[in-house]
Amino acid sequence: MSGVLDPQGPVAAAERLILIDATGIMLVIVIPVIVMTLAFAWRYRASNERAVYRPDWAYSGQLELIVWAIPTMIALLLGSVGWIGSQALDPARALISAVPPLHIQVVALDWQWLFIYPDAQVATANELYIPAGVPVQFEMTSATVMNAFFIPQLGSQVYTMPGMTTHLNLLADRPGEFPGLSAHFSGDGFSNMRFVVHAVSVADYAAWVATTRSAASPLDPASFGELSRAEQHPRIRVFGAVAPLLFRQILALSAPIPAVLPTAP
Repeated sequence: MSGVLDPQGPVAAAERLILIDATGIMLVIVIPVIVMTLAFAWRYRASNERAVYRPDWAYSGQLELIVWAIPTMIALLLGSVGWIGSQALDPARALISAVPPLHIQVVALDWQWLFIYPDAQVATANELYIPAGVPVQFEMTSATVMNAFFIPQLGSQVYTMPGMTTHLNLLADRPGEFPGLSAHFSGDGFSNMRFVVHAVSVADYAAWVATTRSAASPLDPASFGELSRAEQHPRIRVFGAVAPLLFRQILALSAPIPAVLPTAP
């Protein structure tokens, strides 16, 4: 099983707990209503002559108290769970960890994802590598239209918008491969706007960075212009170097992105 019910990080695990708690609270009403509906239908069926018909009955204070008190308590419980969860799982809140976080810049394109590693000065398209056990701070924007970045097993769908940045903090508990996707309709190719998150050991991540740096292709304004052309079947690409301030240039220019970006000062 994969997805939100198979969390592989603390954020997704907390979100699954909220989902289970909310479902359980709502079942406190749903199950009794279903049972009583069947019981009343059986009790007051036409063939049951022992059922008492009371056409003049109009009001019961005790029944009114039950009818209003239980939904009120359910609403208070659900509201409390939602409020506490929204505070604790604020996507922009940094995760508590003794390990320094990894910073990754994310750009949504038509219809693919670009990941820039500013500290390592490498980049990938449609594939993401992160070290397991290390918090990841995502800084995200869109070079075209609004989109939604979502890794179900790690948690928290967050929108990307042109000319703006949004933030997301995630962590993978253990090595593995987790699917990521676009969760917002953004055109004909959005259903193929998928990527794989490779959570690897810290040593393997360092080795991947070293290997990627040896790639001949750099990500500069010209290559970004070529990459940003609409593509309905995106390919995995790696870039061994990144032009300085490229993410800030993409952010400043918003949408649409021209074929060639100005060089960094």
